[in-house]
Amino acid sequence: MGPSSMIVLIIAAVAFSVIAILIAKIVTRSTKNPQKGEPYECGIPTSGKTWIQLNVGYYLFALIFLIFDVELIFLFPWAVVAKKSGWIALIEIVIFFFILFMGFLYAHKKGALKWI
Repeated sequence: MGPSSMIVLIIAAVAFSVIAILIAKIVTRSTKNPQKGEPYECGIPTSGKTWIQLNVGYYLFALIFLIFDVELIFLFPWAVVAKKSGWIALIEIVIFFFILFMGFLYAHKKGALKWI
């Protein structure tokens, strides 16, 4: 299995994607309904201006949540092989948590964790 298998895999992925899109275009009917372009939220029709500016703090809070969520994804495989790896695994996870904690302190210092 070399580079040729990767090329075949990429070609197959592109072909399947194109075929799926073409089948969807052929099978479904396209209607020009103005309601399709309207904003929709929780079944309640919007009133007033729908394009409003949100505080960037919400996005920062969500990104920080994702960082700590991804941390758990890296923590599980480490826990599986930690006993076999011994002290090296412990040192690696301490360094990982140190870097993560420094990021947490930076976010806290910048005020990204304050809910507005």
